[in-house]
Amino acid sequence: MSARWPSLFISHGSPMFALEPGLAGPSLTALGQTLPRPKAVLVVSPHWMTREPRVATTPRPQTIHDFGGFPPALYQLNYPAPGAPDVAQRAIEVLRAAGYAAEADAQWGLDHGAWVPLMHLFPEAGIPVFQVSLPARLDGAKAYAYGQALAPLADEGVLLIGSGSLTHNLYEVRFDDPDAPADDYAVEFAHWVGNAVTSRDHARLQQTMAIAPHAQRAHPTAEHLWPLMVAAGVAGDEAPGVRIDGGITHGVLSMDAYRFGDIPADAPETVEA
Repeated sequence: MSARWPSLFISHGSPMFALEPGLAGPSLTALGQTLPRPKAVLVVSPHWMTREPRVATTPRPQTIHDFGGFPPALYQLNYPAPGAPDVAQRAIEVLRAAGYAAEADAQWGLDHGAWVPLMHLFPEAGIPVFQVSLPARLDGAKAYAYGQALAPLADEGVLLIGSGSLTHNLYEVRFDDPDAPADDYAVEFAHWVGNAVTSRDHARLQQTMAIAPHAQRAHPTAEHLWPLMVAAGVAGDEAPGVRIDGGITHGVLSMDAYRFGDIPADAPETVEA
């Protein structure tokens, strides 16, 4: 493929997102229906963090239920997409060329940061999927650079997804009330980030934790924000940023997603949802 694939940032919210799609679920399904079929999907999630990058080469990745205390129905869900060992090996090459000490991991499956949003984006589970771990010591600039390092894969027909959460203060989540009124601080923070993305101000975006309103409250720890920087870094600041409204659930969890870049006109046929 000659055109660079767009990258995505998706807020995966609570694991209950798999069973409670709200506004964000149908929006992701609609987005998936506009995307042609990629060679593979690469997901970077904060639920797989390692000192140095690791790349899952698993041929048949298992659905990992990496959470506790939720209804039994959630543990019965499975996302049976095939892996992408050949593309994963290419990801290792690309990361090593950029100076990262990337290694293969033949055991890792799909954590809930990957399979939960993919159940909405590509519900047929027919596209090969693999994960690349999120380095443990990042800031906004380093997370963005990580996306830049992975960017050659987007030129080769791979859809790169940073899966995190636009807001992630678990101390304030009202788990028993998904329709709780949105707290003002979460709305203001999400609005600020949206302006930075849609204005293509990636320099400001990388400084979110330092300068955005309510940043420390929205992200007491920042690992769920870094996948946004990764997705932006894949596309670069010349690519348009498009917000996909996901609303706010449980009072404080913004479910917004972003598409960075245009859909390539010369890509293969559209995925059937």
